[in-house]
Amino acid sequence: MENIKHILESLLFVAEEPLTVDRIKNILTQAATADIRAAANELAAEYEQRRGGFYLDEVAGGYQIRTRPEYTEWIKKLIQPKPLRLSKPALETLVIIAYKQPIIRSDIEHIRGVDCGGVLRMLLERKLIRVLGRKEIPGRPLIYATTKRFLEVFDLKSLKDLPTPKEIEELGVGAGDNSAANVLDSAATSETLLENSGGLEAAGERLDSAESAEEGPPPDEPARDTLRQTESNHQPNPESDNPDEAFEKSS
Repeated sequence: MENIKHILESLLFVAEEPLTVDRIKNILTQAATADIRAAANELAAEYEQRRGGFYLDEVAGGYQIRTRPEYTEWIKKLIQPKPLRLSKPALETLVIIAYKQPIIRSDIEHIRGVDCGGVLRMLLERKLIRVLGRKEIPGRPLIYATTKRFLEVFDLKSLKDLPTPKEIEELGVGAGDNSAANVLDSAATSETLLENSGGLEAAGERLDSAESAEEGPPPDEPARDTLRQTESNHQPNPESDNPDEAFEKSS
């Protein structure tokens, strides 16, 4: 197929989210997967050689044109983007879901020791987590997992790109660093969090199994009362989350 590289570039330019190969193939019906990947790699090489204001990034299972971080200061003066702000409780909850998904609310609260209903609602509203369905145990609690939006925000190709405890230790992430990415990395070293999780590959396999078991798409957000229901006999500490302490992730 002729001009596949230029067509792909135009699609990436107007897309508001990463484009997967499958989605591109739905548009370029005559193009082979290998040709699409080759065109994307060629574009990425050209952008790197030119070292202009943007580059082609492989993120959230697809491709996306992104501006280079060194020009963020000037871009902010033009569009003044609203940064993603997450409280410390929200980040802790997000870490647990990321490393142990699919997971139900009672398991999250068992690890954190506090009620997580409000935090889960907020993460659902921000589209950082989603509901896969219900677990077939008494009470049929909701099952949570991360979204493609989560991968985009933290610049990850897939869940396998989450840092391992060994990698985090080698980076020597300081506790005083308040960026969302570093807080995510630091919290991932928790022995309680990683206990019996089987590692990142196991988390991906558990998520794939849970998704394949679903008959239809899950709701974007569950009703308020379903988040308040008792999902097990576990009674969390009545201590409440403090939403005032926030950390910022600039994109």
